[in-house]
Amino acid sequence: MRFPPSFLDEIRDRVPISSVIGPRVSWDRRKTNAARGDHWACCPFHGEKSPSFHCEDKKGRYHCFGCGVSGDHFRFLTELDGLGFPEAVERIADMAGVPMPARDEQAEQREKQRASLHDVMELATGFFQQQLQAAAGAKARAYLRDRGLTPATQQKFRLGFSLDSRNALKEFLAGKGVAKEQIEACGLVRHGDDIPVSYDWFRDRIMFPIEDRKGRVIAFGGRAMSPEVAAKYMNSPDTELFHKGEVLYNFARARKGMGRDGTVIAVEGYMDVIALDQAGFENAVAPLGTALTENQMELLWKMAPEPVLCFDGDQAGLRAAWRAADMILPSVQPGRTARFALLPEGKDPDDLVREEGPEAFRAVLADARPLSDLLWMRETAGGVFDTPERRAELEKTLRELTSKIRDESVRFHYQQDMRDRVQAFFGAPRGRPQGRPDQRSDRGFSRGGSGRTGQASGRLAVSDSLARSAMVKRAGGVMPLRETALLVTLVNHPQLIDEHFDHVETLDLTNTDLRQLLAAIVDAVAHGQAGDRDSLRKALGASGMDDIWERAVLLVRRARQWTALEDAAVEDAREAFAQALHLQRSARTLHKELKLAEAALATEPTDENYRHLIEIQAQFKDLQATEALIEGFGVLSGRADRS
Repeated sequence: MRFPPSFLDEIRDRVPISSVIGPRVSWDRRKTNAARGDHWACCPFHGEKSPSFHCEDKKGRYHCFGCGVSGDHFRFLTELDGLGFPEAVERIADMAGVPMPARDEQAEQREKQRASLHDVMELATGFFQQQLQAAAGAKARAYLRDRGLTPATQQKFRLGFSLDSRNALKEFLAGKGVAKEQIEACGLVRHGDDIPVSYDWFRDRIMFPIEDRKGRVIAFGGRAMSPEVAAKYMNSPDTELFHKGEVLYNFARARKGMGRDGTVIAVEGYMDVIALDQAGFENAVAPLGTALTENQMELLWKMAPEPVLCFDGDQAGLRAAWRAADMILPSVQPGRTARFALLPEGKDPDDLVREEGPEAFRAVLADARPLSDLLWMRETAGGVFDTPERRAELEKTLRELTSKIRDESVRFHYQQDMRDRVQAFFGAPRGRPQGRPDQRSDRGFSRGGSGRTGQASGRLAVSDSLARSAMVKRAGGVMPLRETALLVTLVNHPQLIDEHFDHVETLDLTNTDLRQLLAAIVDAVAHGQAGDRDSLRKALGASGMDDIWERAVLLVRRARQWTALEDAAVEDAREAFAQALHLQRSARTLHKELKLAEAALATEPTDENYRHLIEIQAQFKDLQATEALIEGFGVLSGRADRS
């Protein structure tokens, strides 16, 4: 009886090969890592005292480094136990809990046809490879050379070129005796009732053979050489051999190249996979021009319990990461999740390894974050949770998200984790000591994330050393004086808004109330309500800003920041505002640079990073001294000059 390959693949995937071999050997405890499916034993095929027989559940294979035997589930039973192949299949099917298929002569005939289609695809692959090396492929070869792909890499991935012709491949295959029906069944030509004469599906494109889990070519991807073609990348249509949402590009090679760490990396495109392989990352795969599907995620989980999903460093990449997170969340379970890596802004893996080398990509992988971090970042990044209603809405959103997890144990731990994050984010309840926020739990990605820690009042996080600095006063019950003086000056002297509008609109403030006041000022300007002080004050009152405004004015009066007040001459207000704006922008820039320097030193404690940190700290001290001079003497002495 001939068994459908899909049936054999299914029962192999369901039964760990260690379960088949385990009853016949004793696993070596020192070398075996059962959690990773990595097992060692003395070989059952030849006598030995030290274990050289290895089996790996991820790959479903065994190999003895002593006598050289290797094989899969079925071969182990046929060679060691002497079972016939049908008996071995029946035993594995029984272990998998899958009924044996009834004999289906039509299915067997279809399988023969599929085998012949594989032969056709192999002929097409060879034809495309030949054309890439011929004179007609010169432009394509130059493109690949410019993209940094060596001839050895091109050969490894069997890259090719389709001629700018409607009939070149069709005529080649016909000359090899391939029937019209087979060419059509492979998706190599466009045909149909509305197409009188079929023609080649791929024309004037660099060709990427797409292989199944056994390494057989089942489809192609084509990259257009002409910039005028609308579809830059195009795949084969779905066929008897190929269903786009169920295949990962480079699956067979990546499974062999996973190495000891057992990691697989999912990136977004063919060129990313190939460039990473050339840079030494042989464990990369990619979906085929679409968002990652559930079937493709299942393939990833068969390779590794915690694949790394890597997305391009732009807004589209971030949205793709969020879609993938939502897709896999219901299916996570113990030993079955994912980590997410976002590349630097504007980069894809191909760009990164070509321009900055393999170490830059290793750094991206090292910064990959768990699924829980990605979800937390998405729901909190850029948000302001300054009211009970907004905080309750966040908690509701997180509960709804975690309730989608089907595994009860994982769902419980996710809910607990999110509660802990929320408590750290909002701070301890009143009457209890304030604990330090968990800086790990709400850390964003190296780019794209908010990177905020602390309470949800909208304040930005500061590092411990910066928090101790008198320059950066964190918001709480008290508004920072410099920020307050800036906004009071703008309201009392609206002409300064027009003069500094670009800086005003993007002013970086640490205090939530002042950020609301600034937003109301900009909104009033946008609606033509800031022509003079009275109009602007009226607009702020209509926006509910009276309480914030009164507290701001009171603080400025108490600090004797007279240039910000209504009766100051506009020239004095302009000069003081320019000084304060420069200090504010410098302080916020140094604040960000200090955080980056501290992070760099923590990650890589080199002399260079230490010196850089010391330089920034010195700049802080200089800026502090300048601020003290201006606030302690400059403004007051100016007032004295006028009395």
